[in-house]
Amino acid sequence: MTTFVDRVELHVAAGNGGHGCASVHREKFKPLGGPDGGNGGRGGDVTLVVDQSVTTLLDYHHSPHRKATNGQPGAGDNRSGKDGQDLVLPVPDGTVVLDRAGNVLADLVGQGTTFVAGQGGRGGLGNAALASARRKAPGFALLGEPGEARDIVLELKTVADVALVGYPSAGKSSLISVLSAAKPKIADYPFTTLVPNLGVVTAGSTVYTIADVPGLIPGASQGRGLGLEFLRHVERCSVLVHVLDTATLESDRDPVSDLDVIEEELKQYGGLDDRPRIVVLNKIDIPDGQDLADMIRPDLEARGYRVFEVSAVARTGLKELSYALAGVIEEARAAKPVEVATRIVIRPKAVDDAGFTVTLEEDGLYRVRGAKPERWVRQTDFNNDEAVGYLADRLNRLGVEDELMKAGARAGDGVAIGAEDNAVVFDWEPTMAAGAEMLGRRGEDHRFEAPRPAAQRRRDREAERDEALREFDDFNPF
Repeated sequence: MTTFVDRVELHVAAGNGGHGCASVHREKFKPLGGPDGGNGGRGGDVTLVVDQSVTTLLDYHHSPHRKATNGQPGAGDNRSGKDGQDLVLPVPDGTVVLDRAGNVLADLVGQGTTFVAGQGGRGGLGNAALASARRKAPGFALLGEPGEARDIVLELKTVADVALVGYPSAGKSSLISVLSAAKPKIADYPFTTLVPNLGVVTAGSTVYTIADVPGLIPGASQGRGLGLEFLRHVERCSVLVHVLDTATLESDRDPVSDLDVIEEELKQYGGLDDRPRIVVLNKIDIPDGQDLADMIRPDLEARGYRVFEVSAVARTGLKELSYALAGVIEEARAAKPVEVATRIVIRPKAVDDAGFTVTLEEDGLYRVRGAKPERWVRQTDFNNDEAVGYLADRLNRLGVEDELMKAGARAGDGVAIGAEDNAVVFDWEPTMAAGAEMLGRRGEDHRFEAPRPAAQRRRDREAERDEALREFDDFNPF
């Protein structure tokens, strides 16, 4: 059964915003007391958070679909809907977030580092929030905005200071087991280690982590063996340690050629040329292994490598190796630039930035793109004429109509607002009245026109008096 997964494809969906409510307050002796529709709740976000207790992406391999909860719709009596609950997904330290095209969206390193993978949708405003001096009784509310849904790829890259690389059965697992408290599986057959092992080593005052990277053979960078799956785990390491088997039983192999093959695979993978290298000649407890180590050591040192002869079984040469690695790691840490807190840069909006663009496409369609117009379209109920009229007014105030005229649009031309896969298309009329205008003057609502008998009687008396005066004027000769 799979117990370690370092690459998964995750399908995340944030919660949808709740719809606003269109309601009129009613109580005894006051049946039409004004709009009281509440706002819809915000949809929940999907957030990735680094958790040191998580070491694998196995949970997301078995359950790749994750969705946050939706916001609740608003209700009458000015009751707002409940916000959706955010979905927090713990990931291992060193997780890289990519999109389907392979572009890096976030590199999550360090406990508590977060990344919002899916933004929850905004809740729609109720008619109480849409009321104004000119629009005292809106008969519509805004819809909730859909939550963000997308497919992302999670890749785990082990965060370690030292990476042990080498052929299968070279003794990497045995070496990490005696240098640290790690307990990897050890056996006398190739590909015993199927997952990277991580251990913590203390050398004097220096504490560092060491990782065993399995499965490197010729062609690993092209997918042979397990190398392509686990070469990514050496990218964050400060030091590369070549573990060479000086007592191999294969007649067509020797430690120097093994080193050349692994170096070629690292070169083909790329991005590791600047890492310092250390060579470890393992299994010198075997007589033939010690003899071979004595033969090849001068050649390796002539190439510029620091060479250490060790035996994981006899536990010889381990202290010198451990302190040598600690020295190299201290130098790498000292050379690392000091992290400076990110400065908050405020960039005001340009005076001539309208917040949207109007482009003429090849098929003669004018497309409007911008955060505000697209959000307004998503939140409009097109079955309500007053809501459509409200949208038209907002677009006009934003300047969309002026920009269309500047772009050369004429009456009857097609206009699309939004992306190609989810756009609202209509025929443009420059002087088109908003749909709400058909319902009467803005700010008036016949539902709130209460009868006033006294005023009506006064108007009737005034009308009768005026009629009597006209008749008197008609018959008065003087």
